[in-house]
Amino acid sequence: MTRGRAQDPNMCGVTAAIAVIDGKWKTTLLWLLESGPMRPGALRRMLPGLSEKVMTQALREMEEDELVHREVFEVRPPKTEYSLTAYGRELSEALGPVSRWGHGRLDRLERSRSRAAS
Repeated sequence: MTRGRAQDPNMCGVTAAIAVIDGKWKTTLLWLLESGPMRPGALRRMLPGLSEKVMTQALREMEEDELVHREVFEVRPPKTEYSLTAYGRELSEALGPVSRWGHGRLDRLERSRSRAAS
C-alpha cells in the first residue's frame, strides 16, 4: 500500500492503522521507544539487522505520521533523540491486544509442531 493511499478517508480503519506501522521495523521501533527517549545509535545497537538508511527512513515516516518526536540538541557533536508522542503512545497501547494475540498464535504454532514431531 502506498503512503498516499493510506490517507483515503473511505478506507477501512484497520487498513489505515496498518499502513502507519507497515514495514519490518516500525513496530519494533515503536516498542523500543515505549521505554523512553533514545538516540539513533542506541536504537541501532538494539537492532543489529537494521541499517542506518532504513532506520532513518522509518523514523522520518513515523515522525511524519506524528508517532515520534525528533529532538535535535544544539551541542557538539550534534545529539538527536527520538521519543514517542502522545499519539504514538496511543497507537502502542492499541497494539497491546494485537501483540498478545500474536504471542498466542506463536504458542499455538509451537504446540502444533510439537504434536507433529511426537
